[in-house]
Amino acid sequence: MEQVDFLVIGSGIAGLTYALKVAEQCPDKKVMIITKTREDETNTKYAQGGVAVVKDLEHDSFEKHIEDTLIAGDGLCNPKVVEIVVREGPQRVNEIIAWGTNFDKEENGEYSVGREGGHSVFRVIHHKDVTGQEIERALLTEIHQRKNISLVTHCFVVDLITQHHLGYLVTKSTLDVECYGVYVLNQRNNRIEKILSRITLLATGGNGQVYRTTTNPGIATGDGVAMVYRAKGRIENMEFIQFHPTALYEPGVSNAFLITEAVRGDGGILRNHAGEDFMNRYDPRLSLAPRDIVARAIDSEMKRTGTEHVFLDCRHMDLEKFIHHFPNIYEKCKSIGIDITKDMIPIAPAAHYSCGGIKTNEVGKTSINHLYACGECASTGLHGANRLASNSLLEAMVFAHRCYLQAVAMIDSTKFNEDIPDWDARGTMEPKEMILITQSLKELKSVMSDYVGIVRNNERLQRALRRLDMLHEETEDLYERTVVSPQLCELRNMITVGYLIVKAANFRKESRGLHFNTDYPSKSNLLQNIIL
Repeated sequence: MEQVDFLVIGSGIAGLTYALKVAEQCPDKKVMIITKTREDETNTKYAQGGVAVVKDLEHDSFEKHIEDTLIAGDGLCNPKVVEIVVREGPQRVNEIIAWGTNFDKEENGEYSVGREGGHSVFRVIHHKDVTGQEIERALLTEIHQRKNISLVTHCFVVDLITQHHLGYLVTKSTLDVECYGVYVLNQRNNRIEKILSRITLLATGGNGQVYRTTTNPGIATGDGVAMVYRAKGRIENMEFIQFHPTALYEPGVSNAFLITEAVRGDGGILRNHAGEDFMNRYDPRLSLAPRDIVARAIDSEMKRTGTEHVFLDCRHMDLEKFIHHFPNIYEKCKSIGIDITKDMIPIAPAAHYSCGGIKTNEVGKTSINHLYACGECASTGLHGANRLASNSLLEAMVFAHRCYLQAVAMIDSTKFNEDIPDWDARGTMEPKEMILITQSLKELKSVMSDYVGIVRNNERLQRALRRLDMLHEETEDLYERTVVSPQLCELRNMITVGYLIVKAANFRKESRGLHFNTDYPSKSNLLQNIIL
């Protein structure tokens, strides 16, 4: 058993920012960060485009950024939260710059800014096309200089510890559910251990791996959302899964390489197999319409023409500038035989971002006491029905700060609960066949991709629900009978996340933002969040 004051689950921008702040404010307290693989293997690392932030008040304004966010969110953003994030954002960005993050600058010393879909002006600061990687590098460098922070890798969190583990009946109606820490699978000795904490932060990232093709890394399995749901916490808006319009199309490749929206911001044009700039049939903003609109347009073109991808045309763009701004994309295309001066880039939408998640308030508190959440796993109210491009890193920084303020204010009045029992693995055995897990995972990805993708209908959703019920039953039986493994836990979490996406999609009797149901093609007048 280990006891820590502040426990952080996840080592992306949200978790690391929070950990640095609480460690600096409370030098006498223990801070522990847990991650299930390497310390830098996070969704943050793969973020390309940049951070949307108002830094040039001569050409931009808070009001413009707020309006762009609200328009993209299609009526479901929390306006107060949008204003908080936009107005507090510049200060948070300045902090990570002070911690060593390098953003590109022009010759005059001003920050270089790009424009992405849904933005009315150029406001996205970036580090070439590897912004997330640069932020992750800078934050980890700072983390390793803090003596009261321990960063534990290859440690898989199995479940949150609540009153349930003390023998009490905990339901959705239970008042004052409390988090006392977590059970973790230490992958170095394959033992389940318990870590008790006074304050716990979930910064576990996204869930793109529930789909067959995703821009997310393999770790994006929705662990935090699934754990909170099992602990009877509140989850909301899971139907809003953002598909990035322009993932590099490579047959048979499931973890798709992202072609950042900034390429379109710099002049890239979407074209179909006939070479047509088809976006003029769908939206006056053309290739720079918000992501939900562009993804549906591409999906429509692919179905209309019977093709598996469309193209991003960069042949007319200045090669030197392209290589300077997008060196990673240029090298990737070159490595598979695409010469961007002569060839169009084949692209197709891929699961990219979850706009819903663990419901939090304006300071990042969840419905479970002593438990906070920020980053992609959280639903703060910023994104509504569709996230505005490059608002995610900004949101993570702002809410990491807000969680930090609340946590340090509560830490001295929060006590450890030392009555937590050890993990009981009696009666379990080693799994006989891994195919029981791998095949169920394939089925899950197929169900979600074929029935709960960019375009949905009631029949598909009902069929998906029946398939997921069967997968859930089989996986829970396997979980009860066998020794816990990361693969089994991830499968269990992904089935839970898939169920929540389908359930929320069933409840929403309209088409709004990222949720498009052909049985309800229009928006309704009922603006509401779907809370599960």
